[in-house]
Amino acid sequence: MVEKVFESSDDVRHATPLKYARTVTFDGPVRLELGGQLPSVTVTFETYGHLNADKSNAVLVCHAISGDSHVAKHNDADDPGWWDIVVGPGKPIDTGRYFVICPNLLGGCRGTTGPSSTNPKTGKPYGRDFPAITVGDMVALHGQLLDHLGIQRLLACVGGSMGGHQALTLATRFPDRVAGVAALATSPRLTSQALAFDVVGRNAILRDPHYHGGQYYDKPTGPNVGLAIARMIGHITYLSQESMSQKFDATRLQPRDVAVEFEKKFSVGSYLGYQGQKFVERFDANSYMVLSMAMDLFDLGGTPQELAATFAHAKCRWLIISFSSDWLFPPFQSRDMVNALIANNAAVSYCNVQSRCGHDAFLLPDDLASYGELLRAFLANLTGKPLGDVVEEKPSHGPTSIFHKRRVDYDRIVELIPPGASVLDLGCGRGGLLRRVKQKKHHRVVGIELDEKLVLGGIYRGLDIIQADLNQGLVAFADKQFDCVLLSQTLQAIYDVEGVINEMLRVGRQCIVSFPNMAYRDLRKMLAEQGRAPKAAGLLRFEWYNSPNIRFLSIADFEDFCQSHNIRIHKQLAFNTEEDTEVTDNPNLNADLAIFVISRD
Repeated sequence: MVEKVFESSDDVRHATPLKYARTVTFDGPVRLELGGQLPSVTVTFETYGHLNADKSNAVLVCHAISGDSHVAKHNDADDPGWWDIVVGPGKPIDTGRYFVICPNLLGGCRGTTGPSSTNPKTGKPYGRDFPAITVGDMVALHGQLLDHLGIQRLLACVGGSMGGHQALTLATRFPDRVAGVAALATSPRLTSQALAFDVVGRNAILRDPHYHGGQYYDKPTGPNVGLAIARMIGHITYLSQESMSQKFDATRLQPRDVAVEFEKKFSVGSYLGYQGQKFVERFDANSYMVLSMAMDLFDLGGTPQELAATFAHAKCRWLIISFSSDWLFPPFQSRDMVNALIANNAAVSYCNVQSRCGHDAFLLPDDLASYGELLRAFLANLTGKPLGDVVEEKPSHGPTSIFHKRRVDYDRIVELIPPGASVLDLGCGRGGLLRRVKQKKHHRVVGIELDEKLVLGGIYRGLDIIQADLNQGLVAFADKQFDCVLLSQTLQAIYDVEGVINEMLRVGRQCIVSFPNMAYRDLRKMLAEQGRAPKAAGLLRFEWYNSPNIRFLSIADFEDFCQSHNIRIHKQLAFNTEEDTEVTDNPNLNADLAIFVISRD
């Protein structure tokens, strides 16, 4: 049993033989992107579940730099896999529903051709003679494996970190081969900081006196110290400041007595020494060199224009997941990719999962309830069978709404949207309105929501939801990119009202805004006669001190706002939601809900 302080994402990985691994050899020459070639390539892979009759349920899982084909155990007697918490019967990637394929990477050391494989020209391991490879080379080999298995088009490709790089490459270079891509904790390229850590790690290996120019396989000792240090450096980048504090602060000067030859004065030192030594037991230094270089060379573009051009080739539906404390593949890089996909009108969902676990979060159980369920819902959506609501329908709207009753504005808003329109719903909650809009077969339907749980709820409903803060603007969206932009009972919770309204009018040809009318007669009476902040079961359910409704506007206020900001009002509706009636007589007094159709034309 591993002591808790030593627990990490590496705990389930091992060097024991893979009981269920299969291999296939492809004759060459296999030409590589950087000019080299291999006479032939052997691929080691594992499969889980069953391929259905029309071969439409295949999911390719791509592993990160230190992973292998053993993504999950095949039965209770099997050794653990590196993603058992995600892949298996009833799990987010449900092997009872999907046929899962996980190949070991080209350049790896767990069966697929790599530096430790025999070079047929010399009869010895390739070592440093193994040619430089790219993520593109790895993905081309994945394609050959899919051909071998008779699978022309994947339902999905899923990958985290360097596995995400492979998924991104598959979608952009082989767009007809995949219906959906889920990319976790990944990026369009590494930051210079991330590159720096890899450079130091490779130098640690190169400068190890037992490296022997890469030809150490017949020597008594290999570059174990260099490889361990490279892994120690890498492991620091997989954690976060929060997770390291939680692990080591209380026992800072209480190192564990582990049999390693590295500094152990501090508890974090004994931990890193232990992780480095464990890694040496199962990984090859030359593979680490080759794979880390391939990851460092990966580059989909460094500007918004370059990224948009790269992603323009893709045809799939997307799920992008980042983690708030990941500083190796920081969330801004995922948002850059999402923005590029938005520019191309791609079907994309995005969530930045709040996590203390750093880059390793996608491998750990701590945040599985978020990222695992996002994966489960996304895969179901690709099959055309959304899972429905992740939470109960009561209340059916987000926390920004003051209403408990049936959302009478939903039906009227849907009626106001022109047929076949592209629609963007701001502050969409779990997608109650957006789902109704989608049922009308509009051209394109997208939601924006800040709350992580509500984003998940919307994706469960089969929708494309992008997590974003409206107060930060809609910079990812082009002028007039949507026919109709909705803001349904969210206006009262917005800090930057002018900014959000201006952005709506910029992005949408027409906009529909609904909001509670705080000049409603019953609310006036509560304040005037009781001398207290308005609150009622049918209208306001919050106390004055915890209400998300920071704006108390009336119909008259919004009319004045539109006039002063040169906004054209095309249509104006008012309702009494308590009586479920439309109001035409003095709506500023008699209505508790208003709907405006506006534009700036």
